[in-house]
Amino acid sequence: MGVFGLMNDAPLISILTFFPLVGALIVGLLRSQDAARVRAMAFAVSLVTLFPIAFIWLNFEAHSAGDSLQFVERHDWIPSLGVEYFVGVDGLGLLMILLTGIVVPMAIQASAGVKRNPQLYFALILFLQAGLYGAFTALNFFHWFLFWELVLIPSYFLIRNWGGPKCRAAALQFFIFTMVGSIAMLVGFMALYQNAGSFDFMELAEGARNNGAATMAIFVCVLLGFAVKVPLIPFHSWLPATYSEAPTPVTMLLTGVMSKMGVYGFVRILLPIFPAQIEAAMGTLQTLAVLTIVLSAFAALAQTDLKRMLAYSSVNHLGYCMLAVFAAAQYTSVDPQWAAEKSAALSGAIIQMFNHGVTAAAIFCFIGFLEQRSGGLRGIDDFGGLRKAAPILCGLMGISLFASLGLPGLNGFVGEFLIFKGVFALSPWAAALATPGLLVTAVFLLKILQRVFSGPLNDKWKGFPELTTREQMLVAPAVALMFVLGVHPQLFLNLTNSTVVRIVNQLAN
Repeated sequence: MGVFGLMNDAPLISILTFFPLVGALIVGLLRSQDAARVRAMAFAVSLVTLFPIAFIWLNFEAHSAGDSLQFVERHDWIPSLGVEYFVGVDGLGLLMILLTGIVVPMAIQASAGVKRNPQLYFALILFLQAGLYGAFTALNFFHWFLFWELVLIPSYFLIRNWGGPKCRAAALQFFIFTMVGSIAMLVGFMALYQNAGSFDFMELAEGARNNGAATMAIFVCVLLGFAVKVPLIPFHSWLPATYSEAPTPVTMLLTGVMSKMGVYGFVRILLPIFPAQIEAAMGTLQTLAVLTIVLSAFAALAQTDLKRMLAYSSVNHLGYCMLAVFAAAQYTSVDPQWAAEKSAALSGAIIQMFNHGVTAAAIFCFIGFLEQRSGGLRGIDDFGGLRKAAPILCGLMGISLFASLGLPGLNGFVGEFLIFKGVFALSPWAAALATPGLLVTAVFLLKILQRVFSGPLNDKWKGFPELTTREQMLVAPAVALMFVLGVHPQLFLNLTNSTVVRIVNQLAN
């Protein structure tokens, strides 16, 4: 039996999930105080996880029939409670583990400035990576919730111990908001279990369609947990302080992957299990999505700190995803036209999750480069004219900003186009009210380009260092993906098509 035969028989998702945990223990126990050596070890561990992801990708049947779940592992765990070790991936899950596999190594390599207690720092990042893989592949609530919480713990300590001057307050705020959401979600699922007798996401979705086990009170509890994580306005107030005080590589993880856990939860859990409750609250939910898009765009425009500006930008971009998810949940006739519009909106939301994760992580990485070279400065008026001193840095960061803006030919355009294509047909009023968010986003991103890169070069920045070869190699994969997915989005849309069709069919009335 060859290597590929062995991999076909191997529990790939379990290997993917638990390998970073083993790596974290090894890195945490290293005696070396050489930060570069510890970082190299952690980077190697995080990079190795791309091999099982690549194998899953290459062997993933994008046009499979049925429920589209593949590489399933299912074993009894606590049978008396209906708890199973149940994992698998569809197109949505595959994109999310791929995003994790890309952003985590980027964040590790961007942590070259971490010198204090590097073993603990990098071990926590690997624990975080394991939690993300588990959360994106688990299909039983008990099992999934363990990984959901596993992500919270290392994030808190990374922010608190290696963040900025106000990091302790920011970490505490982050922890309280997220924990309150998690407790509400746990209460909701406990009630759902009492009604349905199962923790299995698939069985809960089937029960919601057949006997209405879900209630509005349960829905609100679960909604709160995901709304905090995205976050939806008004549950967003923890995010600006957390993103700005966290060390920049951790901010890359927060915006690049962790924020996607909330949107993932809406698509994977809320849509299939609570379709009637979402429909009943449709007006309120769409209003929250519109407010998230528009208010966060204006908030970003008002900022002078680059990290806070991009923090609000992250809220704005994920607001588009939520608008698409809620629009797709509307009851419509069985006319195939409506199914096509729902598919467009959901496809846009899913591809936007991935695209925003890559783009936002890259932009925060560039902000980290600016901080390192300027002694910690990151105000929008602290620079000016940098394109004359560091044209490669400004050029690559400019590409990333244009991708975030949604420039045609770059990855950000595809998701936004599909979202608005679907939402304009399904909820024209919501789409119209959200459109100003696009304009304001363009204004504040162009403001960054103008204030930081253009104009006369300040004398104190004449020796501003250009990107090193290592730094260029760090951001090159992300920038390359912006072009590849901008001109060939079908590369990922084909992966998610069967998942989107399954969800739309579940929502059919």
